[in-house]
Amino acid sequence: MKTVVVFRIDRRSGVATYLQIVRQVEQALRMGALEAGDRLPTAAQVAADTKVNPNTTLKAYRELERAGLAEVRQGAGTFITRSLGPAQEIPGSPLRAPLAAWMDEARSQGLSGAEVTALFQAAYAAVFPSETDG
Repeated sequence: MKTVVVFRIDRRSGVATYLQIVRQVEQALRMGALEAGDRLPTAAQVAADTKVNPNTTLKAYRELERAGLAEVRQGAGTFITRSLGPAQEIPGSPLRAPLAAWMDEARSQGLSGAEVTALFQAAYAAVFPSETDG
C-alpha cells in the first residue's frame, strides 16, 4: 500500500481548508493518482506538511468516508475504498467536449494555464457560491 497524495492548501482561495483536501483527493481519484487500497497521509503528516490543524484533515477524511471514497481502519490509517473514473468516462458528461473547446480557445487567446484556472474558479464561485464558502 502506497501513500501518493501531497496536499496544497491555498489560504487565499476562500474555500474551506477541509474542502480543499476533499477536492484534491477527488481530483487525484479522477486522474488515477489514487486508487482503491491507497493510504492517505495521517492527519499529523498533513499538519506537518501544510500547517493545517489535524482536526481539519480529520474533518476532510470524515467527509470522504461519508462519500464512500475512504475508510478509517483503526490503528492502520485512512484508505481509499474506490476510485473515480476520469471525467471522460463518467456517464452523462456531455459538457466535456465544449469545456475542452473553451480551454483550447482560451489558450489560442493567449491565456496561461494559471489564468484559465483563475477564470474558471471565479466563474465557478459565481455559479456555486455555497460550495465555495468556508
